[in-house]
Amino acid sequence: MAILKNWERMSKEKKILPTLRFPEFVKDGEWEENELGKCLLQKPEYGMNAPAVPFSDNLPTYLRITDISEEGKFLSAGKVSVGRKVTKNDYLTDGDIVLARTGASVGKSYKYRKRDGELVFAGFLIRVKPNPKKLDSELLFQILSTSSYWEWVQSVSVRSGQPGINGTQYANMPIDLPPRVKEQQKIASCLSSLDELIAAHNDKLEALKNHKKGLMQNLFPQEGQKEPNYRFPEFEKDGEWMEKTLGDVAELTSSKRVHLADYVKSGIPFFRGKEISELKKGIIPSDILFISEEQYSEIKDKYDVPKVGDILITAVGTLGNVYRITTDSKFYFKDGNLIWMRNISVYSSFLEILLEARKCDVLSTAIGSSQKALTMKALNELILSLPKNLCEQQKIASCLSALDELITLQSEKIKQLQQHKKGLMQGLFPKIV
Repeated sequence: MAILKNWERMSKEKKILPTLRFPEFVKDGEWEENELGKCLLQKPEYGMNAPAVPFSDNLPTYLRITDISEEGKFLSAGKVSVGRKVTKNDYLTDGDIVLARTGASVGKSYKYRKRDGELVFAGFLIRVKPNPKKLDSELLFQILSTSSYWEWVQSVSVRSGQPGINGTQYANMPIDLPPRVKEQQKIASCLSSLDELIAAHNDKLEALKNHKKGLMQNLFPQEGQKEPNYRFPEFEKDGEWMEKTLGDVAELTSSKRVHLADYVKSGIPFFRGKEISELKKGIIPSDILFISEEQYSEIKDKYDVPKVGDILITAVGTLGNVYRITTDSKFYFKDGNLIWMRNISVYSSFLEILLEARKCDVLSTAIGSSQKALTMKALNELILSLPKNLCEQQKIASCLSALDELITLQSEKIKQLQQHKKGLMQGLFPKIV
């Protein structure tokens, strides 16, 4: 698709051709300029304005803007019903596409599928019915996720008040299409099958996350319990877990003050809470501050620096993100932003996981009204329940860490598929040449 900048068509001498084309359509010539409204069975249609009521099987399900995910799927978990009589025409039918016409979600789209059940759509949505002889519905849905489409939305929706696009504007939207519907269907089938693959991998990712959540509930004692529900066989006779304060099992401290004037253009990375939170997510930090090698060496000699096995926890801004140091790469960190746990007497990886599992309790120790912060004093007194045997701590940590690795690999696989689809779309939809 080519929705042109400034929304004006280029010279007729220019050809509308995709970079990639299925072999059977190579000789079909260039794509054709069109407008969305000319490819529909009827004019774009506004949804019904009616009160939403608690969901009932006896009442029609009401589709609102908030019921559509960023990927264009129906979010059925929080569905509601429509509180007035509806007609047959109010229901979405297979292949219908609805578009958000106002607000922050303007331009968001959803393609109705029978598996979503019977739906009627709200007044802030506009329905379009592609004419199957001119426009494949799935192809249109794919077009509505391209960067060119979103550039068009941004340009057309600008208003003095809330952004919005009306039915006439959607009907006038420029759209380039292959001359044959069969080619449209082939492109749509290729992209939708990739969507299904991505969805399947997303389901697997959610299953892994839920499995980890269930494991943690069983591998750690619940409130009021002295032992977990599940224990590895070799530790079943080890008795109750022990209670210790965080201060009992680790020395909590902070860094030495580094002043603004000490920052240099390159040298030793100097992390704040933001960078530690990024590292926790596996993101390489950008916009890093630095201190000199000389200053780092001086601090190391006089006061020590973080090393492998130590733990940092974000203490201001985004609170409670726990990061265990696993490499000997040099860095230092900002005082007040992070609390440093060192000289840890329990299995370090287990303590990291335990603090994540007890994040609500960690956050409950924060002080302050408008800008909350974690303090060493309060965290020192946080009571933790731990296995007495370091080997049991290690076994639990290893089990959950292995699951984390699977979750990370699955997340990366999804990102790769999404990038593959993005590249494929750039090739399958034309540029003006």
